[in-house]
Amino acid sequence: MGKTKRVVNTDVVGVKDFRKRVVVTGIGAVTPFAHNVPDTWEKMLAGECAIKPISKFDSGEFKVKVAAEVLGFDPLKYFDVLDARKLDPFMWYALVATEEAVKDSGIAGNVAPEKFGTYVSSGQGGFDTTLNAHSTLLEKGPSRVNASTVVMMIINMLAGQISVRHNAKGASLPVVTACATGAHCIGEAFYAIRDGRQDAIIAGGSEASMYRLPMAGFQNMYATSRTEDPNSASIPFDKRRNGFVFGEGAAILVLEELEHAKARGAKIYCEVVGYGNTCDAHHITAPHPEGEGLVRAINLALETSEYKGSENFYINAHGTSTELNDKIETLAFKNVFGEKAYKMPVSSTKSMIGHLFGAAGAIEALVCAKVLEGRHVPPTVNYKEPDPDCDLDYVTEGVAREFVADFALSTNAGFGGHNSALIFRRYKDGHKKD
Repeated sequence: MGKTKRVVNTDVVGVKDFRKRVVVTGIGAVTPFAHNVPDTWEKMLAGECAIKPISKFDSGEFKVKVAAEVLGFDPLKYFDVLDARKLDPFMWYALVATEEAVKDSGIAGNVAPEKFGTYVSSGQGGFDTTLNAHSTLLEKGPSRVNASTVVMMIINMLAGQISVRHNAKGASLPVVTACATGAHCIGEAFYAIRDGRQDAIIAGGSEASMYRLPMAGFQNMYATSRTEDPNSASIPFDKRRNGFVFGEGAAILVLEELEHAKARGAKIYCEVVGYGNTCDAHHITAPHPEGEGLVRAINLALETSEYKGSENFYINAHGTSTELNDKIETLAFKNVFGEKAYKMPVSSTKSMIGHLFGAAGAIEALVCAKVLEGRHVPPTVNYKEPDPDCDLDYVTEGVAREFVADFALSTNAGFGGHNSALIFRRYKDGHKKD
């Protein structure tokens, strides 16, 4: 007997009938600009550049000379001595950003712990802990390795730390997809709330990346810029681009079911309306030459977005300043939106704060939330020489452009062929007025 084909009829009682609306009610960040959102956003709108000569290690033997580091961060301002010693720097950044986001949202004590989740992760995890523990092992032997090494270095422990500190007993899913990590965490959190499994989720990403080992690896792959001038190193969409610039930090969003947020009178930044998650299955590091996987991710996100084609649309691109990414990402936007793509302002905040790896998608989602809350989009700084392959409306005035966006798209891609697309919409149900 042949197999019976299962047919799911969603016409009578549509799947959409059961879907919840999801909004952003809190944001927090630690970036190369500042250790909070207001100062970071002010500097972004002003078009400042946080890229400087490397200071966290001696770069004398390296061809890479500049980076966007988190500077002036004193963990003892936020943690006691014993606590700080039991946390890797990538955890420091995320915990501080989470504290800001949770406070901003007012969610503490206003959500059932069992319906409060944690989707926060990292692309690289505890490099500081791993490298120091390995040196101790080689120099002093196994008995001298810190007993807290494992819980400081492995990536999922970050979500665990956040859950413990904020009594989040719901779903915990630290997704790891390299440079798409933060975006995928937010996207999967969106799904969990939309489908009614959680009421609120802390979502985002964190990275403490300024170490010799990862820098050497990326340098020798010819993935990083070797330009010594900080203002010419990360130049997305510019014909002179020659590689990305290391950045570090964390960004956290509190996502919440709309009715839950309204019932407690929460401030609403924007609504999350679409998410796409695909894989190129093409090459372990290079994107598909036609952007096929990214195109599918954007189209998946558009399916639930209710974008009709006439609304003002902003794009925060992955925009790494590598030759292939910027060209192929531009092609993907044109393949999805056609001629409309030329009317959509595009910017890459990596031009100002470098590439935050596992936190990149999270900080760029946060940027979209701020754009939809206000009336300006941030620039792509230091752009000077147009590239015929990159011919869209990049925001290159050097400072923010006034633009009232109805929708915002954030795209990210990670080694391994991972693609993500997040779409946000301006919230108009009375909590946010134009």
